[in-house]
Amino acid sequence: MIIATIVLAVSVAAGCAGLIALAARDGRAYAIAAPLLFGALLLWCWEVVCLGFGVPRVLLPAPSGIAQAFVANLPTLWADFVQTVIRAVVPGYLIGCGAGYLTAIALDRSAFLRRGFLPLAGLLGAMPIVGIAPIMVMWFGFDWPSKAAVAAVMTFFPMLINTVAGLSTTGALERDLMRSYGASYWQTLLKLRLPAALPYVFIALKLNFTLALIGAIVAEFFGTPIVGMGFRISTEAARLDLDVVWAEIALAALTGSACFAALALLERAVLFWHPSFQKFALSKP
Repeated sequence: MIIATIVLAVSVAAGCAGLIALAARDGRAYAIAAPLLFGALLLWCWEVVCLGFGVPRVLLPAPSGIAQAFVANLPTLWADFVQTVIRAVVPGYLIGCGAGYLTAIALDRSAFLRRGFLPLAGLLGAMPIVGIAPIMVMWFGFDWPSKAAVAAVMTFFPMLINTVAGLSTTGALERDLMRSYGASYWQTLLKLRLPAALPYVFIALKLNFTLALIGAIVAEFFGTPIVGMGFRISTEAARLDLDVVWAEIALAALTGSACFAALALLERAVLFWHPSFQKFALSKP
C-alpha cells in the first residue's frame, strides 16, 4: 500500500507538470495532447488505486479488467451496440431532432403558437425518463421502436428550445436590411435567420445524442428482447459480473464521445464563417 501511495503521488505530480507544460503552448497538436494525457493519467491512477489498495472488483474493477472483459465479449457488445444504437438511438435521434427543428420554425411563424406551446414544451421536457420509458414500452412494445420513441421524446424539446432561441438572435438592423431589399419572410428565414441559428442547432445536436443514448439504455431496463446495452447492464449487474457492466459503460462512453467529436467536426466545417471559428483560425500559429 505504501508503494502504491508513492506511485500514485509521483504519477499525479508528473502528470500535472506535463499538463501545465502542454497548456502553456499553442497549436493544434498540444490542444489534442493535453486531453489525451489527462485521460491516460486518469486511467493509470484508477489502475494503481484498484490494484495497489486492493479495491474489490464488485465495488470498482480495474481498467485492465474492464479491457479484458471488453475484448472477451466483443460479439456480445457488438450485438448490444446494433440493438441499442443502430436500431433505437439513431432513428429516435433523427426523428426527435427533425421534429423539434420543424416545430421551432412553425412556432417562429406564429406568435400565438409560440406563446402557447413554449411553456408547455418546458413542462413536458421536464418529464423524467423513468416515467416516459414504461409508457412507451406499453405503447410501442418491447422491441426497439419503444426505445426509439423515448430517444425521440428526449431530443425533441432541447432541439425545439435551442432553435427558437437561435432564430431570435438576429438583430433589428439585419432584419431591416433584408426588408429594405424587399425580402419576404421565407427569404429572410432561409438566408439570414436559419444560418444565424445554426450554432444553437449544433449545440442541441451534440447534446441530444447523449440524451438519446441515455434514454434508450434506461428504456431497456423496462422491457426489451434479450439483447441491448441496457438489458446487458441490468442482467450482468444482478449476476455481479461488474467487468461486463463496465465494458458496456465504456462502449456507451466511446460511442457518445465519437459522435460528439464527429458532430463537432461537422460544425467546424459548416460554421467556418462564424466569428468564433474565425477567431480560432486567426489564433493558430
